[in-house]
Amino acid sequence: MLELKVGIQLASLQLPFKKALHTAAELGADGVEIDARNDLKPQELSRTGLRQLRKTLDDRNLRVCAVGFQTRRGYDVLDDLDRRVEATKQAMQFAYDLGASVVINQVGQIPTEPNGPNWDCLVQVLTDIGRFGQRVGATLAVETGAEDSPTLYQLLAALPAGSIGINLDPGNLIVNGFSASDAATQLGEHVIHVHAKDGVRDLAQGRGLETQLGRGVVDFPEILGILEEHEYRGYFTIERQHASDPVLEVGQAVQYLRNLV
Repeated sequence: MLELKVGIQLASLQLPFKKALHTAAELGADGVEIDARNDLKPQELSRTGLRQLRKTLDDRNLRVCAVGFQTRRGYDVLDDLDRRVEATKQAMQFAYDLGASVVINQVGQIPTEPNGPNWDCLVQVLTDIGRFGQRVGATLAVETGAEDSPTLYQLLAALPAGSIGINLDPGNLIVNGFSASDAATQLGEHVIHVHAKDGVRDLAQGRGLETQLGRGVVDFPEILGILEEHEYRGYFTIERQHASDPVLEVGQAVQYLRNLV
């Protein structure tokens, strides 16, 4: 049986950082996802501050399940690329210092054909990031949803083994018109983190909408079963972007996940 470790993305609670940590513990989370661009910036946290944060987490029996680091542009865009890569590496070191092994970001637009300058740039940069991650003990997890799973799998296959992982986001996939179950099946061996997010397709308007967890079309029991086949042991971290009552809805999402096992 899959061991369900529940995380909460602190930004989803829409509270000040310290209050969000306390609330996540009260809601029964096992871990928290910290935003390294908005919650805490690696370059602004001293060694003393880092020790204090780790103690605060320990006091609340919480772990850092992932660090979010959403860059404004992907690793396929040459403008300011070196600075973006260096900042990503800083976030990976920051994650390791906090006891986490996952940093989540989009990688940019992945070409559908495995050739050309953009493809070569992505492969080169992600190979470099992957080597760095293996040295420091943290892995870049690519957010799903911007492309179909065959395109993402093609990129994974072009990289040295273990260079990057997958942050499976079923809600993102549904909102963008893809199958969450197909993605879990094809990418399952590479999944190192899961965003527990739900969604529906509004056929009348031709677009997708995020919903409260368990109220969309994502078949989470099926997703759990697929990931169990791949021996996934990571977190299911609740992300809720457009809640009218964030703390209430995130708390209900925790209970929804607990009831799945």
